[in-house]
Amino acid sequence: MAVANPIALARLLTPVQRKTFVAAFLGWTLDAFDFFIVTFVVKDIAEEFHRSRIEVLGAITLTLMLRPLGALIFGIVADKFGRRGPLMVNIVIYSFLELLSGFAPNFTIFLVLRALYGIAMGGEWGVGAALALESMPAEARGFFSGVLQEGYATGYLIAAIVFFLVEPHFGWRAMFYVGAAPALLVVYIRSQIPESDAWRAQKSAKAGETGDLFRSFLRQPMLFVYAIVLMAAFNFMSHGSQDLYPTFLRDQMHFDPGTTTALAIVANVGAIFGGMLFGAYSQSIGRRRAIVTAALVGILAIPLWVFSPSTVLLAVGAFVLQFFVQGAWGVIPVHLNELSPGEVRGTFPGFVYQLGNLISAGASQIEATFAKKAFPLANGDADYGRALATIMLVVFLAVAIVTAVGKERRGIDFAND
Repeated sequence: MAVANPIALARLLTPVQRKTFVAAFLGWTLDAFDFFIVTFVVKDIAEEFHRSRIEVLGAITLTLMLRPLGALIFGIVADKFGRRGPLMVNIVIYSFLELLSGFAPNFTIFLVLRALYGIAMGGEWGVGAALALESMPAEARGFFSGVLQEGYATGYLIAAIVFFLVEPHFGWRAMFYVGAAPALLVVYIRSQIPESDAWRAQKSAKAGETGDLFRSFLRQPMLFVYAIVLMAAFNFMSHGSQDLYPTFLRDQMHFDPGTTTALAIVANVGAIFGGMLFGAYSQSIGRRRAIVTAALVGILAIPLWVFSPSTVLLAVGAFVLQFFVQGAWGVIPVHLNELSPGEVRGTFPGFVYQLGNLISAGASQIEATFAKKAFPLANGDADYGRALATIMLVVFLAVAIVTAVGKERRGIDFAND
């Protein structure tokens, strides 16, 4: 199970391939940063708009529910017109909506803006992943898939740092003003990144034709159904372990913003290492085996993650749990792109990913409600820790089982698929 040297893999890439990967990574990182801002300021938004925390968590649910629409719209455009242009438009839109969220005058407008942001966010991952991985040498896909997916954890990490630096001094609205910065990435993409060669090759081979998602579904309906179920389990694993965790730290553990930020940073450092390691392992041991291993071993970290008696041990638990959560996730960009029918690769990975998000969109609300009903505390609050532990046990098992019954197409030729 030796892992290829990352430096050697990086040397396999041409300068253009490196720049393309950097652009896709930053696009996903900054998209995730914009999303996770809300998770850190649930308490602040609830107090300003006089809403319950569960109602504010509904903004996260709404964002996740609208992501499939964005994946469908931007994916179809990317399959027809190329990856590069739709990606730039997408980044500008989600940055602008993030800025507007900071100016929301009431809770209703805030919800509307987060719903629109969900459409824009949903389009980024699939198009960016296709642009990056289609240009990648087959032997390097596993490792760089892990790095690409951990743009998500990196975005969470940046959100934690911004929360610590900005919120205590300037308030929660300033977090969203900072969230408009990703629009600057478009300048880099416009000047440095060419169109996908694999997309060009497919368009030349099928001149006059366009990818048709419905026709592709009719040819392989079970592939679509399987991928959606798989991504529902994956998204519940991710959001189930992340979205409510800051609330657990602030409300139940009574940690201040500094400690909450520190634990979030530790968790996401673990996530980044896990994604890279398991993505690289998947190149030699297979996509499914890498995912199943990460999910099953992750179960062992649950007690340390939420039941530790000290802050230091909680930090260790957060690191280890996210190491395995995002370890499994690190395989997903390459796994979905390899499973995808070639003519709809701009649409399929992002669309099934976001439909899985739709199914699991209520993860944070489900966990918060479950905690209040199943594990009430004597003071009237909820035991979020026990709720998180129970749900994550179930979700880890679901990810392992669904992955194990599927298939994989490791190392296929994207240009001739």
